[in-house]
Amino acid sequence: MSTATSTDELTFTTTVHANLTTARLVEEALKRGEGVLAANGALAVDTGDRTGRSPKDKYLEDTPGVHDSIDWGAVNQPISPENFARLEALALEHLDRQPVLYRFDGWCGADPEHRLCVLAITEFAWHALFAKTLFIDEADAAEAPTDWTILNASTLRLHDPAAYGVKGPVAIVQSLEQKKVVIIGTEYAGEMKKSIFYAMNYDMPDVDVFPMHCSANVAADDPSNVALFFGLSGTGKTTLSADPDRPLIGDDEHGWSDNGVFNFEGGCYAKCIKLTEEGEPQIWNAIRFGSVLENTDLCPSTRVPDYDSAIKTENTRVTYPVDYIPGALVPSVGGHPKNVVFLTADAFGVLPPVAKLTREQAMYYFVNGYTSKLAGTEAGVTEPTPNFSPCFGGPFLPRPAMVYARWLAQRVEEHDADVWLLNTGWTGGPYGVGNRFSLTWTRAFVTAILDGSLREATWTPDEIFGLLTPDACNGVPSEVLVPRNTWADGTKWDAAAMDLASRFRANDARYELDDEVRAAGPNV
Repeated sequence: MSTATSTDELTFTTTVHANLTTARLVEEALKRGEGVLAANGALAVDTGDRTGRSPKDKYLEDTPGVHDSIDWGAVNQPISPENFARLEALALEHLDRQPVLYRFDGWCGADPEHRLCVLAITEFAWHALFAKTLFIDEADAAEAPTDWTILNASTLRLHDPAAYGVKGPVAIVQSLEQKKVVIIGTEYAGEMKKSIFYAMNYDMPDVDVFPMHCSANVAADDPSNVALFFGLSGTGKTTLSADPDRPLIGDDEHGWSDNGVFNFEGGCYAKCIKLTEEGEPQIWNAIRFGSVLENTDLCPSTRVPDYDSAIKTENTRVTYPVDYIPGALVPSVGGHPKNVVFLTADAFGVLPPVAKLTREQAMYYFVNGYTSKLAGTEAGVTEPTPNFSPCFGGPFLPRPAMVYARWLAQRVEEHDADVWLLNTGWTGGPYGVGNRFSLTWTRAFVTAILDGSLREATWTPDEIFGLLTPDACNGVPSEVLVPRNTWADGTKWDAAAMDLASRFRANDARYELDDEVRAAGPNV
């Protein structure tokens, strides 16, 4: 065990355990009552009353140096430099009152040319273990200059939030100029992960790297055959990128530089709800000693996880190092993608199962970032509801959406990549009437995309969305390729399609789109 009382510019009077091994961090967490060992060897912890991110409590320091480059609004809420400084001081005082702290030094970015050094100070040993699994854990980071600092004062609550310019007892405040993150009042560890992704989304474009909220894999026999999968929760991003025949580069956050694609992280953060060994064997087997299970119900006598239980939250999670996935690419660096896939689960049953996108369509559907919420998934949701998230990662974008869409177009053009819209949602009618596209068909589309055969198809555009749909695809019945033909009453498809098209147009009005990009949207 190493100890320290100083962390670069930070000084603490309490003991700081720096860069402990996985085994020591697990021992510390168990000794301190932070969690228990599950039957599969994972450390099982609870995150208190916050079982997910707290986006309404996230604030960005508003300074003259960054003000004009930020897309201010519900995602990017400003906080004054004075209030940021006061919250940082409060967090430092709280941390120094703890009997012991934990420090982690690691990298964000698997490409040495573009990586940033991250320093995290935490109250909990398990938070340090989380950082150790999610970021890139290499010993040389401890000797490198720190680029980003995380102060995680997770058990501190604000009793007079208005005095600090925030709304409640929880606050996650970030400074792009000072390169600091201060977390107050939430034990949900994902705030650390996503704050650094937010940082990369700001920092990387300035060094000619396109930051992306996507998974990535590569052909085992062709390192130039890289694929990206963008998608919101429930669209199949993790499932489709976890392919035993294609080594995983990463499951969530990547950069696309002049050198190719690289993972920002050194680990994976997967949902566990309804997890089965048959359905997700790679994730199932990655949950072992060294991984962290969050908010997962355990059998009291056996400590076997009950992945079907949502008694604590639907957002049960596990984090584990990427090399816990057999055959994963380490270091997590690949070539330039040949294929970029946008995943959408369209519960309206309107969109085609697969479409090849033009440059302008790619930018349009990237900015809109569409999928659906289903009836019953949230209180008050009684019918399918569109869920638009710009660039498939709206909560993590400091800059306007078109900044990232232009990067997408530039990289795709430079490397002659194809962009696809893949619908993993419903056919033959909306949710409750039609059926979800079978995973067999979806995998057949993915295979045809990745082996290049679908690129050679003949295409027919639909009248409302203008999307180019293939006339045939190996392994998929031709009758499902045209959505209108799968409905018992085509006029009902017409009405549903116009309704969804109108919702796209209402959403795209929020953005300052280039004229040609707006014109690539649906006809209303």
